[in-house]
Amino acid sequence: MTNGWTLRRGVVAGFFGATLLLSPFAFATTYQVGPGKPHASLKAVASLLQPGDVVEVAGNTTYAGDVKLTKSGTNSNKITIRGVRVNGKRPVLSGGTNTLEVGADHYVIEGFEVVGGSSRCVFHRGHDIRIRDTAVHDCPSHGILGAMDGSGSLTLEYVEVYKAGAGDKRHPIYMDTDEHAHPGAVFRMQHCYVHDGLGGHAVKSRAERNEIYYNWIEGAYYRELELVAPDGEAEDVAREDGDIVGNVFRKTGTFYTVRIGSDATGGSTNGRYRFVNNTFLLAQGSKPVVEIFWGIESIEMHNNAFYRVGGGAVSILKLTDVEWATGKAVIGGQKNWVPQGSTVPTQWQGTIQGSNPKFADLAAFDLRPAADSPLRDAGAAAPASPAGSPFPSPLATPLFVPPAKKVVTELGQLGRVPAGAIDIGAYEGAGLGGGKEEAGADEGAEEGAGAGADADAEIGEENAAGITCAVGPGRTTGAAWMGALLAGMALLWGRRRRG
Repeated sequence: MTNGWTLRRGVVAGFFGATLLLSPFAFATTYQVGPGKPHASLKAVASLLQPGDVVEVAGNTTYAGDVKLTKSGTNSNKITIRGVRVNGKRPVLSGGTNTLEVGADHYVIEGFEVVGGSSRCVFHRGHDIRIRDTAVHDCPSHGILGAMDGSGSLTLEYVEVYKAGAGDKRHPIYMDTDEHAHPGAVFRMQHCYVHDGLGGHAVKSRAERNEIYYNWIEGAYYRELELVAPDGEAEDVAREDGDIVGNVFRKTGTFYTVRIGSDATGGSTNGRYRFVNNTFLLAQGSKPVVEIFWGIESIEMHNNAFYRVGGGAVSILKLTDVEWATGKAVIGGQKNWVPQGSTVPTQWQGTIQGSNPKFADLAAFDLRPAADSPLRDAGAAAPASPAGSPFPSPLATPLFVPPAKKVVTELGQLGRVPAGAIDIGAYEGAGLGGGKEEAGADEGAEEGAGAGADADAEIGEENAAGITCAVGPGRTTGAAWMGALLAGMALLWGRRRRG
């Protein structure tokens, strides 16, 4: 005969069993790495990782490079590799051929310094990878390189890259996506600071879609930004596009600032390019701002500020080598500010010319429009793409400003708050503060998931305090969850015994 307790026991056991099976973090593990920790290095745990796992690497310590991440997470259970600052210092991954190689999918990597890789400091050949709060520097070849084969979507945020690159073929940041394995993949770069390149272009990308948002990019050996076609890929596989919004491009040399279309090593992107609310600081003697080389479909430029430091006119586009994909020039533009006498496309509308944009303090790189600046309240609220070439899923309104020659991880310090009509350029004269991350991106969910994972870990550790589950060294999160489960079962059995 089944009594009430037996029935309740079965229900409770079934509930816990179902929860254990269905919970995405049921067997997730937190590995602790560093001096005095269960694991001595990131290499030691790389082969053990499973979806949902977290690796916490102690800072103020240098670890050997040639770290290879080959075990994938899942879209809902990413693997997190987190540097934990000690005495305010990140952990350092140093040396090797590829200091850090991400050869798997669904990772969040944050809080590191990566230095010294003889071939690449960071080698990306996975999908759904996010690298954040990280400094990549002193790289004698590529800083961050995306492979032609196997690479999917990558997000760089709050990343500083400097003293990287070599010659004309090795770059501080060089991205690609595999348009067969990962169609529609996106290279997104936001809130980053790239500077003092040792060679190549500061940011070069062959990705299918490029989202370059709220960055400060300066000091390239050649160009600050190059968006070109995949190397060796047929042009009809995909069209490569670029949405470039809210950045500062500071040209310290005399080369072009941007090139789009092709670099002559492959085909053409035949892509659509959109430049909105950027500030271009140009050096004396520098070439036209944007070089269009071979095939593109369209280029549109709205609310941008162009200024040659020390004065003088600028030329916006170099069109002598362009091949228009539709057979005709497709150029649009509204409400850009340029120095008097500059050469601008005839298709632009509402262009404002003057002698001085009147930044708040150019010498200190405070590029907010001053109270009497012609940039104030002068932008177009909703600039339209050229007819027939709408940009797909554009960032409609810039909600943040770029960090001024540094990385700032507090978004509250970077919010763009218009007072009246939007200002021209990357900054608002109304100042900094406030703001909310743009809609339509997946980062909100992922940021929330990261915060939730941290909270889950803390709760799990509290629940595990009453009972220990010996499941191996360093397996704290899984032990906490199992400990909580066993503690609950023990409590129920104890109540039965006392009854």
